[in-house]
Amino acid sequence: MPRKIETCFIPGPAGRLEALLEEPEAPPTHACLVCHPHPKYSGTMHNKVVYRMARGLRSTGAVVLRFNFRGVNLSEGVYDHGIGELEDARAALSFLRGRYPDLPYSLAGFSFGSRVILQLGCAAGEPKPQRLIAVGFPLTRPPMEFLKNCLLPKYFVLSTHDEYSPVDQMEQVFASFPEPKSLKLIEASDHFFDGGLDQLEDAIRL
Repeated sequence: MPRKIETCFIPGPAGRLEALLEEPEAPPTHACLVCHPHPKYSGTMHNKVVYRMARGLRSTGAVVLRFNFRGVNLSEGVYDHGIGELEDARAALSFLRGRYPDLPYSLAGFSFGSRVILQLGCAAGEPKPQRLIAVGFPLTRPPMEFLKNCLLPKYFVLSTHDEYSPVDQMEQVFASFPEPKSLKLIEASDHFFDGGLDQLEDAIRL
């Protein structure tokens, strides 16, 4: 789908954050912040899963903001064990909401980024996000207390062979999350949706 791309730098709590703002060809109908996987394991906003998520969201009419967490590529600062990265996401969301104050918004993230957006979204004030899209949500980093009372719509997308979130374990944990919620399984060979990226992109088109 044709897109308009703007490279920008967002004022963040640890320095500027490198970002890409992508608009659909038609005027956007909603906005979405997308967060990338773990910065210490080569995660960036150019990750193939993040790119496919952004493209799928854009095809639904969303303006999409991707950014690099602190210390990644041109983003300033150093890795902060998820604490500072949550604040980075908050700053990025503020930027996106400032640019499109009248649009409803959602939050999406892959792997480490999915934990960040769930924490951010579940604690959000008004206006709250329309939905939280967690792709490849890892079960390797408890606790998950922030989800226990989260009544926002939560959409989980998981590879059938995710080494960081085995399907049987995810289904058990998912059962404990409050409604509204849904879980979509994508036939793929690993955490990065190898062999299933097209299906992932389709699943993101909510």
